[in-house]
Amino acid sequence: MLVHLPILQVIVPLMAAPLCLLIGRARLAWLFTLVVSALAFLISVLLLQQVMASGTIIYELGGWDAPWGIEYRIDELNALLLLIISAISTVVLMAAHTSIQQEISADRQTFFYVLYLLSLSGMLGIVATADAFNVFVFLEISSLSAYALIALGKDRRALWASYQYLIMGTIGATFILIGIGLMYQMTGTLNMEDLARRLPEVENTRTVFTAFTFVIVGICLKLALFPLHLWLPNAYAYAPSIVTAFFAATATKVAIYLLIRFTFSVFGLSFSFTAIPLQILFLTLGLAGIFVASTSAIYQQNVKHLFAYSSIAQIGYMIVGFSISSTTGLMATLLHVFNHALMKGALFLALAAVMYRIGSVQLNQFYGLGRQMPFTMAAIVIGGLSLIGVPLTVGFISKWYLILAAIEKGWWPVAVLILLGSMLAVVYVWRVVEAAYFKPPLAANETIKEAPLTFLIPIWILVIANIYFGIDTRLSIDVAQAASLGLFQGSHGVSP
Repeated sequence: MLVHLPILQVIVPLMAAPLCLLIGRARLAWLFTLVVSALAFLISVLLLQQVMASGTIIYELGGWDAPWGIEYRIDELNALLLLIISAISTVVLMAAHTSIQQEISADRQTFFYVLYLLSLSGMLGIVATADAFNVFVFLEISSLSAYALIALGKDRRALWASYQYLIMGTIGATFILIGIGLMYQMTGTLNMEDLARRLPEVENTRTVFTAFTFVIVGICLKLALFPLHLWLPNAYAYAPSIVTAFFAATATKVAIYLLIRFTFSVFGLSFSFTAIPLQILFLTLGLAGIFVASTSAIYQQNVKHLFAYSSIAQIGYMIVGFSISSTTGLMATLLHVFNHALMKGALFLALAAVMYRIGSVQLNQFYGLGRQMPFTMAAIVIGGLSLIGVPLTVGFISKWYLILAAIEKGWWPVAVLILLGSMLAVVYVWRVVEAAYFKPPLAANETIKEAPLTFLIPIWILVIANIYFGIDTRLSIDVAQAASLGLFQGSHGVSP
């Protein structure tokens, strides 16, 4: 069975979705979904071990050789993303049954798990496949289920948020599809490895330039890169809390993966950063995203909105690392992909616990919650410290390597701007801390109790991970470094 792990990674949750629909009862559907996600996590761990020990895994579907057949190709980059997606999914699902009881009507709860499994399998498929058209197929599976999951939110504004995401997401997916179609027109292949060999022969044509532009813009829409981020704040704020926790920790990471995969592995680094001024463009947009989104976060009254804008700022940090175009810069980006998943997973799960207890995540409802929900608020504080980049948290590791990459490149002003951006994070995190610990409890909240263990256990698994991987960095750094070196060495002859 070990040789079939790449396809099992995707097919297990995909086949489980219709089976989940047959179960009927919400609690059994939840247990089934949790077991399936845990199995996907186990498969991702085994894949990562194999890749780190033996190198890239190539799996040919149906025994057909590429490019005639579809190929799954798992390297260090894929393996890291598969681990992040499946791990976060499993931890978040631990709290799902309790959380959705208040946020989703009983007759829709089974459908929630069906859509969740489809979204999970779509993300895993995007990462695992080495076929460009398959990327689009899995992107649509993940996106269509995501639109429906967001629309399940009890606030009517969830429908508008879902509609916004649908419009922007459809435009992004269409751009990606047009780009893939143009590449196929010029090369006659859809296999990414084959595309990487054939594109250099025609890279100076207008068609390839156009294909590259369409793919990059489409990915940036999915990524919510500033200023294409307008769909994200409402989607995170009004979706069911469990959906927000899952998407905040995984969805944008998959888009980052696509950006890296197409620029490094398909088009090649030398073309990607010379065809259009990608380096200066992404550096400018990344830094602008950090400051604009962080400033917007400071003025939010809905805490979900606050951390949603924070996510846009964190995407900015990832893009800055990518734009540096060095092994250390890319390593910093991959580290932040891993670390940000832990941060935002913990923060949004804690907000799900607050929503469960008081039915709101408005900042003025947080008054005094530090005494009434001490473990939940402590998790938000630690997650906030990680977001800022305080030492002994994962956020510090990411920003340390990001600043190091900027200094290695001689970009001292960029290093200073990264530090200043982190100072803005102090302001919006402090607003939540001040409300929870330095304001008297609201009369209406005097009877509020701590969140149940079904919330606290997954929340603190992620909080402890924020601290553990901020101290013992061997796993994250070793995998990120191996992935970064592999991408540079394989990028059409570009040396690291």
